[in-house]
Amino acid sequence: MASPNGGDDFESSLLSFEKLDRASPDLWPERLPGVAEFAASCKNPITNSPPKWMAELESEDIEMLKELGSLTTANLMEKVKGLQNLAYQLGLEESREMTRGKFLNILERPKK
Repeated sequence: MASPNGGDDFESSLLSFEKLDRASPDLWPERLPGVAEFAASCKNPITNSPPKWMAELESEDIEMLKELGSLTTANLMEKVKGLQNLAYQLGLEESREMTRGKFLNILERPKK
């Protein structure tokens, strides 16, 4: 039968006093790029100045962000599908124009 203090000895034998340098990027790499910077910006007290990513936004951009933020999940998915369809249509149109340019020989490089 084990002594009543035997559990304490076992637990103390499991302790490690090794010091790990958490500042090392090699030992603790950032899993998602930019997360540490974002987390640091969230820890700062709230200021009246907008974040640096918002400094380049125009009022139309901010209104678009507010509009997209107010959409439900289903409405947002519809918006994304519409953008995908628009991108596909633009790709088709670009392909037609490139083919047209090729037949008209306007894309040839000038001969030296």
